[in-house]
Amino acid sequence: MTRVKRGYIARKRRTKIRLFASSFRGSHSRLTRTITQQKIRALVSAHRDRDKQKRNFRRLWITRINAVIREKGVSYSYSKLIHDLYKRQLLLNRKILAQIAISNRNCLYMISNEIREKVDWKEYTEKN
Repeated sequence: MTRVKRGYIARKRRTKIRLFASSFRGSHSRLTRTITQQKIRALVSAHRDRDKQKRNFRRLWITRINAVIREKGVSYSYSKLIHDLYKRQLLLNRKILAQIAISNRNCLYMISNEIREKVDWKEYTEKN
């Protein structure tokens, strides 16, 4: 049987993989087999860490909102604020609330006071 020369197709495939791994150190950017292994590993890590990043940002926003809310009222907390927001059916997500908390604390205090007053008044009238 005669030898089959793969030609430029295999080289094209390898150079495409090499471009992906060009910033890796040592044999991870030079040897084709380790390049493919590291590419798989890098893509798996990227996929996993996208979800982790979303979790971390959500935790950061919750911490910021809670810190600002607890400054003003001792008995009022993040969980009560979110509960009251849902009761009033206000569509403010945690990212927006955290931005408001950092840039304009008085605005967040006004929002929380308005929500508390109306929710407390509503609960009081429903009980009697």
